[in-house]
Amino acid sequence: MSILECRRGLRCLAVVAGLAAAVACGGSGYGSSPSPMPTPTPGGGGGSADVTVTINGQSGGMSFSPAQVPVKVGQKVAWHNGDSIAHTATGAGFDTGAIGAGQTSAPVTFTAAGDVDYHCSIHPSMTGTLTITQ
Repeated sequence: MSILECRRGLRCLAVVAGLAAAVACGGSGYGSSPSPMPTPTPGGGGGSADVTVTINGQSGGMSFSPAQVPVKVGQKVAWHNGDSIAHTATGAGFDTGAIGAGQTSAPVTFTAAGDVDYHCSIHPSMTGTLTITQ
């Protein structure tokens, strides 16, 4: 292996290590004491969702479509990632985990009425709201 090939390899390794560190350090920016919110429960048995929210990408308040979603108590909500990179839907008491490009999260069932704000834990500027009614 020549010195030039070795330098290129080290440069690539440094870039990969830097990207991994940036992802690992990308905290949500939200405090550890969220305000009281309705408690969701994971959707059962991989059943289909009653409501599906589309993830558009890093577009601030327009990142999730619709940005404000009406949901009835007991309905299942899933998030479909229409973007080319991974995202999450994370709120008080729930986290979809990373949803890959083109993938849909497992549904989450909400059991109490109220507004539930959520965000992408990877990209905290991405926000949405579920309005859960009886």
